[in-house]
Amino acid sequence: MTSPIRPVRIPSIDFGGVNATESSTRATPGETETGAGNSFAQAVGDALSQVNQLDTAVDELARRAAVGDLDSVSDFMVAATEAQLTTEITVAVRDRAISAFNDIMRMQL
Repeated sequence: MTSPIRPVRIPSIDFGGVNATESSTRATPGETETGAGNSFAQAVGDALSQVNQLDTAVDELARRAAVGDLDSVSDFMVAATEAQLTTEITVAVRDRAISAFNDIMRMQL
């Protein structure tokens, strides 16, 4: 007897449609940060709120598991793995952004 295997859904982080190849979201030299800057800041804020929502859902499932109200342990494990992967991706993006910022600051004018 084989047990059915459910596909694992890896959460995607929506950056509000920000695409590196789109020229419409880039600020031109004369443009202030009110146009492109706010959409990028909003996209990053939305992505971080999604990470927070995943962590909150895992905390709720952990609470239910501790109390004994959890229906399926696999639901908790999948949610915990999703939250872990999302947090690791967020940290990697942050580290990459800091590295890029430091490289820019080291450039000579």
